Amino acid sequence: MVWAKNVKDMGASNWGPRLSNTKANEAYMKEKTALLIIDMVKDYFRDDHPYPITPLARKLTDPINALIAEFRKKDLPIIFSTDSFQETDFIFRGRMQPHALKGTKGAEVVADLDMSDDDLWLPKPRFSAFFNTGLENILREQKVTQCAVAGIATTFCVLSTAMDSLCHDFKTIILEDCATAFSEQAHSQCLDLYRKNPLDPLFRIMSSTELIREL
Repeated sequence: MVWAKNVKDMGASNWGPRLSNTKANEAYMKEKTALLIIDMVKDYFRDDHPYPITPLARKLTDPINALIAEFRKKDLPIIFSTDSFQETDFIFRGRMQPHALKGTKGAEVVADLDMSDDDLWLPKPRFSAFFNTGLENILREQKVTQCAVAGIATTFCVLSTAMDSLCHDFKTIILEDCATAFSEQAHSQCLDLYRKNPLDPLFRIMSSTELIREL
């Protein structure tokens, strides 16, 4: 590693340490990725009171579990971040009815997902996994540079988490085959807005298979 020796050396591309091309490419490629699994909780999987998203969410358990297995093999962080609301919360003053209330069974991670004691479960009081949860500090402590976001719903909590991830300077991926919305059309239309965006490669839409190849 070589430091710029004097002011003349310190052009726009030379602030701080300079790496060889090979080392720079390696550093760029070797992201440390955390898997953020959003809102896969029992209230959204109830047979007695299903939501429109329920049958679509059930389809996610297998691909998410497969991805969890790959992250475990590589000893990468797996974080479940789930709704944990209060019945008096502001968000329930509109059409949305109280659900996933803090301390209830409905706010627990659905049993079909392979969550282990080593995984972090981070309840969240609003849509984003970064909102009043301490997630940023947790990721920094683990030297994470990239967040891969899965779960429900694409148009709300998944997208909110992805945008906050970017706002906290983490590279961000939404996993299209590990997320869904209240309809397949809404899911696709939302992601289509971001497939070609000016933040690429900082913000990408990709499949779990594509991500696994990069891990």
